[in-house]
Amino acid sequence: MSTRHVHRIYIRATAEQVWEGLVDPAFTRRYFHDTAFDAAPQAGQPYRTTMSGGAPAVDGIIEVCEPPHRLVQTWHVLYDAAMAEEPPSRVEWTITEAGEGLVRLDVVHGDLALSPLTWAHVKDGWPLLLHSLKSLLETGEPLPEETRAAPEAIEDADGEWHRAQGIVCNNGVWEMVSADRTPANDEEMLRRAYASAYHWQRAARRTPANEVRGLYMLAKALLLAGQPERSMHYADACLAGCLEHGLVDFDLAYAHEARARALGALGDTEASLAEWTIAKAVPVAEPEDREIVEADFADAPVTA
Repeated sequence: MSTRHVHRIYIRATAEQVWEGLVDPAFTRRYFHDTAFDAAPQAGQPYRTTMSGGAPAVDGIIEVCEPPHRLVQTWHVLYDAAMAEEPPSRVEWTITEAGEGLVRLDVVHGDLALSPLTWAHVKDGWPLLLHSLKSLLETGEPLPEETRAAPEAIEDADGEWHRAQGIVCNNGVWEMVSADRTPANDEEMLRRAYASAYHWQRAARRTPANEVRGLYMLAKALLLAGQPERSMHYADACLAGCLEHGLVDFDLAYAHEARARALGALGDTEASLAEWTIAKAVPVAEPEDREIVEADFADAPVTA
């Protein structure tokens, strides 16, 4: 999930050399922006890294220390006041021999669900750091400092995080829609649908279409889970959103489809057929979208 960042890099070195590159202060200062462990890490012990001049950078607890293959540490940012207010996240380093003289380094920065500022800040920082480590180990020199202008700060880091979660949850709903209909799968599908709507409601750059599509997913998930009354509620809200904001094309077609299916499940065949007629008559401009709509409506009853 995107509550974590996952990175993989291959380095021409031994596992022992990569491990040294992670924990030896004399080494880390050469590529880690003048940041280094104050002391060699030990499992169960707190740690603190410092910037040049002694300013604190990151602190936490070493949870796992298995040289030269695995290091797990909690990660609490100190160099930024706002990020310092967020709870600690977790960074896991895994070093694996991938061939003769070749090491695979996997870095997972997780537990970021409650730390949107940290999530946004480290997203682009890890690749540069890891490639600088690779350069130092392979050539003896770290990457030079970037000379281009620094990217603009993310104005709505929290909103961007919610947007990322909305995408993950929405995709997850479709995964469960295709799964076997079991109580456990239905429960998971509903949780993902509600989570998707929650995150999209708070997402950066959201539009009325995002809200309407979240309502549609709730209607679809609830119907599949055997709750037609609740499905009808969200189908009505989905159509109301389309009409309020002037949404047409496939959004409007799917809103009527949701109502048609919910009405059919509730036993109102006449109203369901009327909704199907409207749904199938909505113009869908893009050929690719039209094909998808037609495929989704393939099981619709024949209407006049």
